[in-house]
Amino acid sequence: MLPLHRAGDSMPSQYDSYDDKYYKNNRHSSFRKSLLGLWSRRRSSILIGLLLTLVTVYILLIRDRSSTFDITDSKVIVDYTPPPFIPQDDEEIVISNDGGQNHGNSNNGNENHSSNSNSQSNNSNDNDNIFLFTQHPPPKRLTPSDSGTAYRQQRIIDAFRHAWKGYQQDAFGKDEYQPLSQSGHNWAPGGIGLMMTDAIDTMLLMNLTEEYAMTREWIATQLDFDKNQDVNVFETTIRVLGGLLSAYHLSGNDPVYLEKATDLGNRLLGAFQTKSGIPYASVVLSTGLPFTFHVPSSTAEVTTIQLEFKYLSHVTGDPKYWDAAERIMLKMKQLVDQGQTLDGLVPILIHPVTGTFNTREIRLGSRGDSYYEYLIKQYLQTEKTEPMYLDMYRQTVQAIRKHLLAKSYPNELIYFGELLNGDSGTIHPKMDHLVCFIGGSFALGATQGLTLNQAPLMTDKDREDLQLGKEITRTCYEMYNSTATGLASEIVYFNTEAHGGDSDLYIQPRDTHCLLRPETLESLFLLWRITGDPIYREWGWKIFESFEKYTRLPNGGYAALRDVTQIPPPQDNRMDTFFLAETLKYLYLLFSPDDILPLDKYVFNSEAHPLPVFKP
Repeated sequence: MLPLHRAGDSMPSQYDSYDDKYYKNNRHSSFRKSLLGLWSRRRSSILIGLLLTLVTVYILLIRDRSSTFDITDSKVIVDYTPPPFIPQDDEEIVISNDGGQNHGNSNNGNENHSSNSNSQSNNSNDNDNIFLFTQHPPPKRLTPSDSGTAYRQQRIIDAFRHAWKGYQQDAFGKDEYQPLSQSGHNWAPGGIGLMMTDAIDTMLLMNLTEEYAMTREWIATQLDFDKNQDVNVFETTIRVLGGLLSAYHLSGNDPVYLEKATDLGNRLLGAFQTKSGIPYASVVLSTGLPFTFHVPSSTAEVTTIQLEFKYLSHVTGDPKYWDAAERIMLKMKQLVDQGQTLDGLVPILIHPVTGTFNTREIRLGSRGDSYYEYLIKQYLQTEKTEPMYLDMYRQTVQAIRKHLLAKSYPNELIYFGELLNGDSGTIHPKMDHLVCFIGGSFALGATQGLTLNQAPLMTDKDREDLQLGKEITRTCYEMYNSTATGLASEIVYFNTEAHGGDSDLYIQPRDTHCLLRPETLESLFLLWRITGDPIYREWGWKIFESFEKYTRLPNGGYAALRDVTQIPPPQDNRMDTFFLAETLKYLYLLFSPDDILPLDKYVFNSEAHPLPVFKP
């Protein structure tokens, strides 16, 4: 997960003028400005203006055709069994798990089941054998066998429905939801489906039939990417492209999602047309042309699009998406081998024109985080057929231990600090909440997706990594447990003085906000699945209860907090899409049967969109 922090972080101000994880630039492209300028000429110059416009369009078309992508090349032929519903009030629905072509090795022929749509979320026991989503292999049941865990799972489903209720009644179809003003906001005219595509696979997994049917209908009939608007490649990839690809698989290969995903992928490929292989940060959707040429890209951004583009190549049979994404990683491997990194730890900015780093600053938080996340996940995604990524992952874990690991006083909580100038001897004791993904990542790398009960082949180093994952996750939980609201702030600092007081961590006034982030819950989910230790469920439930107490709004929706250290906490006018895509999804899976999305069969992208493991 990659936010772009508000000014005041240690980065130069020109890179820190954003206050959330979205990168959204509202400037018009130069192409659009030129067209508007021609149209505003005097009547006597209309003919000349039209001729100039035609010449400009012709040149752009020639330029587009000379590249290796085509934004109109989006025809995909797939086998598909149509979804067995659009539910109506009091109508009996039949939900089948028999869905189209199979990307896994398991048989996809399950019996059909029926239920009344109005009882889907009210009685979880009725859902045991009802599968709105397709999974390979299918789970045995959707609800836990013990009533206490089933109650908690149902409470989280109710929370999702409450969040969606606010969005649906106030901003349905909008990209972003502002719950306090009960309004919405779009990235581009008509929207690019940000909230819809980010939340739809959560609906599938939770068996929310009515919400899913409405969302699918909007995507099928309203979602259009032909917008003269620049968008951030990374955010659009992990949220929209990732959401569409996950929905494609979980829906049993509904072609509407693959058609939209292919169209979007073709438009985003324009950002990859660089000599270095490092993509530009943003692209204009209507032209497929890069928008920003002279600013560096975040290292995490350019290295956290591989799972999505590789899977898009897998399901379409077109290698161009894979090749573009792989080219980035080959460049990163080259930089590591050339000694341009600190034992594999990468600086947080890289320039797409030169292919070199633009800073020496290193951190596991914003702009650096998901580079490390996707190393192990790329290895697992392709059934462990690309050992380069496992080698790079293991190298970075060793470097993290050597250069970033520190302990606080007085209780010796471990944390991962930052290197402001690339100097390995001076660790800045600041840690973003975003770093809290790393505990689950260490666990995933140690067992390669298997549970301890499955007796994975672990080395002593793997066991040390698993223990490190447990310890950093404990620190992340304390970021919640130590505040008045029981919710974590965006950033904390750690006490490095033996006589510096009784608290191991403290929060600066500018960092007290809480955006309802998922990273700690992601690690709790992964550690629960891998170890089976019930403490992770208890920690997750305590965090969920704090969400319910302080962020739930009476008439629908949840609101971020401006200050987690105050009671009552002041609320913020935002409910980010990741709250539905990640935070509530990881909570739901934490209290669901373990055979739903098993970790040795699925990988989760950086926005928690599950993609099936496949062999290239």
